[in-house]
Amino acid sequence: MFMGRGTENIGPAPAVSSLLNSARYQVRFRLMSIPIVDFTGIGENATDIVLRLAEFPARDGKTDTVSREIRRGGQVATAVFAAAKWGLQTRYVGATGSDDHAQMHEAELRAHGVETHLRRVRGAESRLSYILVEDASGSRAVLCHRDPHVTIEGSYLKKEWFQRSRLVHIDGENPSASILAATWARETGVPVMCDLDVFRDELRFLVPLVDFPVLSGGILEPLGGSNDPLIGLPNIHRKYGSKLVCATLGERGALSWDGQRFWCAPAYRVPVVDSTGAGDLFHAGFAYGLLRGWDTQRMLEFGCAAAGLNCMAHGARGGIGSVAAIERLRTGKKRYPNQYTATILARAAEHAVGGSSRAARG
Repeated sequence: MFMGRGTENIGPAPAVSSLLNSARYQVRFRLMSIPIVDFTGIGENATDIVLRLAEFPARDGKTDTVSREIRRGGQVATAVFAAAKWGLQTRYVGATGSDDHAQMHEAELRAHGVETHLRRVRGAESRLSYILVEDASGSRAVLCHRDPHVTIEGSYLKKEWFQRSRLVHIDGENPSASILAATWARETGVPVMCDLDVFRDELRFLVPLVDFPVLSGGILEPLGGSNDPLIGLPNIHRKYGSKLVCATLGERGALSWDGQRFWCAPAYRVPVVDSTGAGDLFHAGFAYGLLRGWDTQRMLEFGCAAAGLNCMAHGARGGIGSVAAIERLRTGKKRYPNQYTATILARAAEHAVGGSSRAARG
């Protein structure tokens, strides 16, 4: 209620009353009630059942289990979790079943300050990943169990979750939801990055909505026509209109193309305990660098260093280092040899730029 001159209660003015009841005000109030965050992720979460093996068994063979652990994971959820640990304001949107795993996911994310929105599907089981880790090498194999009912429905989503963010991160787990989120983000100029590692036909409609595709090496051929990153990355950049396209290459580090030149960062030499989550941490580091306004080289190096530190502990989130610890590794000299020399990259860039010019003339 508004007070006029003196002490009498004269009620709301007609103009104010009209504003309060207007749809425009309701929209503005709803927007104001949803905070702006640095980093919003929509996509996969999973409960990881990690089985450490003395060695991978041969076909029809047996091997001993060294240990068994239950941990939280999932590529987008882990990237958002890491960003929150580094001090960013974060939001996560995903889907789970109605079991105890859903409650544990939400509790862990919220405990680290992540604004969490989980669509819980009644009677369904949350996603499980059985991760087999070879004790001696740290190499892994992942067996995924997905309940087809656990999906992110478009009706569950709020446009403001993606428009009130500085950066949006998507995956290919629920392509229709990712397409909707990316479309909303771009309506207000919010940049979009992605983590894609398994090809689906729907991705051809998703990638054009992504400013910064960060892709696994195995997806380059179906999207870019070649599994050679020096060819596939420029093809994807040209075909889908990306600002910067990047490929993660495991022990070979990461390679990106911005339309004019290649950027390369080798992986770091660390004692590998478990490589689970390495790619997720690279994506988190890439996002952190984007939001800090770093140059491409530093951004790739930070992502590789974050991934390397995470490999030194068990689980997808077990080795998330502090920003200071990541920077110490990044600026050190414990790196694998660079696969691509400056000469190779310059020649490949010249060829790629020439190909773009020919395509434009054609």
